Amino acid sequence: MQKNCKNCQNIFDISQSDQEYYQKIDVPEPTFCPKCREQRRLAYRNEHVLYQRKSDLSGKLTISVYNPENPIKIYTREEWWSDVWDPFEFSQEPNYNLPFFDQFYKLQLAVPRPPAVNNKAENSEYCNFADGNKNCYLVTSANRNEDCFYGFLLVENSNAVDCLWCTNSELLYECIDCRDCYNLRYGQNCSNCNESAFILNGRNLNNCLFCVNLQNKQYFLYNKPVTKEEYENKLNEIKGSYSKYHEAILQFEEFKKQYPIRRANNFLSCENVTGDNIFNSKNIKNGFYVYDSEDCVYVQDGLKGKDCYDVCFFDGPELCYESTSLIGYNCRFTNFCRDSQNLTYCDNCHACQNCFGCIGLRNKDNCIFNKQYSKEEYNQTVQKIIQLMQNTNEWGEFFPIKYSLFSYNETLANDYFPITKEQATNLGLKYYEKEKNTPSTPTEINILDNINNTENSICNNTFTCKISKENYKIIPQELEFYKKMQLPLPRKSPKIRNKERFQKRNPRKLWERTCTNCQKPIQTTYSPEKPEKIYCERCYLDFI
Repeated sequence: MQKNCKNCQNIFDISQSDQEYYQKIDVPEPTFCPKCREQRRLAYRNEHVLYQRKSDLSGKLTISVYNPENPIKIYTREEWWSDVWDPFEFSQEPNYNLPFFDQFYKLQLAVPRPPAVNNKAENSEYCNFADGNKNCYLVTSANRNEDCFYGFLLVENSNAVDCLWCTNSELLYECIDCRDCYNLRYGQNCSNCNESAFILNGRNLNNCLFCVNLQNKQYFLYNKPVTKEEYENKLNEIKGSYSKYHEAILQFEEFKKQYPIRRANNFLSCENVTGDNIFNSKNIKNGFYVYDSEDCVYVQDGLKGKDCYDVCFFDGPELCYESTSLIGYNCRFTNFCRDSQNLTYCDNCHACQNCFGCIGLRNKDNCIFNKQYSKEEYNQTVQKIIQLMQNTNEWGEFFPIKYSLFSYNETLANDYFPITKEQATNLGLKYYEKEKNTPSTPTEINILDNINNTENSICNNTFTCKISKENYKIIPQELEFYKKMQLPLPRKSPKIRNKERFQKRNPRKLWERTCTNCQKPIQTTYSPEKPEKIYCERCYLDFI
């Protein structure tokens, strides 16, 4: 069946299997199309914008994702996880004369929050949406990494710098969507590639440079076999030098144009999947950047999902719907809830079960609006609240964007669905801009071309990005990594580098096309306007 999106008015499909899923988890059919649902969830995620802010409990200065003018309360991470405060102190009685979301937003403003989502961190203070990291700096949506800097969507890596969605790898630099790699620089869509650089769409490569669409090769240069000595000579030409690396980047961009054939979808060990960048998964519909998952629909950026719809940034959920940043079972409409089950309309709850409309709880059961109930009272009250939400057309909807604790331009929604300040204002959304100070003239610092001539004292300096005009620094651990990998110092701020990595990806959208070779109908993230020749999986494998 087809419906009109309540938000953008576009038509979207609801299949028979979709209807069966909604019935199974006892929610109504969605009124927003998949893209508008994704935008709404992402408006509740500030990944990259960090501020200094004082704890509302102790006054201690901490790193926070909430800007200083945000009215919510924050405690330091240690304070929030301690027993010095009780989330039940902020409990509310349900008011059946007011919309649910209004009541929930009131509770959000009252309950203190941690300054960022950074659990089990060891020497990794400047991280967000992070869990179990050690010696990491400015990584977000990152779990179980060590010695990683300036990364987004990293899982189980060590010594990965300036990377985007990389897993189970070591010694990576400027890599995008790579997994199971070692000592790889400037790689994109690579798996099991080692001791290589400037690789696009590589699998099982060793000691390769400037290669596109290759697999199971060793000692290849510009897609042609070379001797070990020829490979090492070419590698030594660029080692450590900024000018040589800059030249190599430009050369590789031109070389890629000689190999315009691209696979329609980047799938690996998959069965019955649609979307892009899906690995070791089966029965995935419209999934993007998904690992080790099955029976999921409209999912993005996660791993180990099972029987889920409309979830993003996940690590091990099952039977979950319309949620973000979750690990749990049978969770519906949740935000930042971990290790929990049977939660509905909850935010930042951990190790909880059977909770509805709660915020900031830990190890609790049968709670509504942060108040404890008996099991029987809980079930009766939940049904009354659901009836209220049905009457106000709230039941089945994720939290409205206007009630996000972040300004729209601070969130991932603005990265994927950008709007202007005027558009945000017209939609009733918050839009935060720092007061601009009069810029001081940056000190001119001579950055030497070769990393081997760079002294450790350079970490005492502040650099100004010529693109964003923002200041940035080189931290000692970062400098040590560049020297070890024989890489030049970056000349752009981390924010610009991250933006440029995103621009190298295709959009998370599928177009109907035909295989350039066999004319078979395909779905792909390459729009019809793109110049590349798009092959179906079979034709692509025959080609390479």
